[in-house]
Amino acid sequence: QVQLVESGGGLVQPGGSLRLSCVVSGSIFRLYVMGWYRQAPGKQRELVAAITSGSGGTTNYADSVKGRFTISRVNAKNTVYLQMNSLKPEDTAVYYCKAVYRNEEYWGQGTQVTVSS
Repeated sequence: QVQLVESGGGLVQPGGSLRLSCVVSGSIFRLYVMGWYRQAPGKQRELVAAITSGSGGTTNYADSVKGRFTISRVNAKNTVYLQMNSLKPEDTAVYYCKAVYRNEEYWGQGTQVTVSS
């Protein structure tokens, strides 16, 4: 069973930064398309950012986070990151990472990010 473990969430003031990490078990991490999603209370889960498999040469972002968030991956560490800068209160949510390979997908348990003064 593939396991994804997120970390790095917490409480941060508006304008601050956080870096989320997601470690994926197994030996085929480089083959996964990886994504970060978030779900705020009372809202649907939404895609925040995604990165292609392999060297991760292609990324895409939700319009709401473009220019502030950066997704990256280090295949040697089985890890995908989400660097979040210039955080806003509306970024408050539980953040999840997802791994996709062919017709299989796996989710982490989520990490809470709260942006508040």
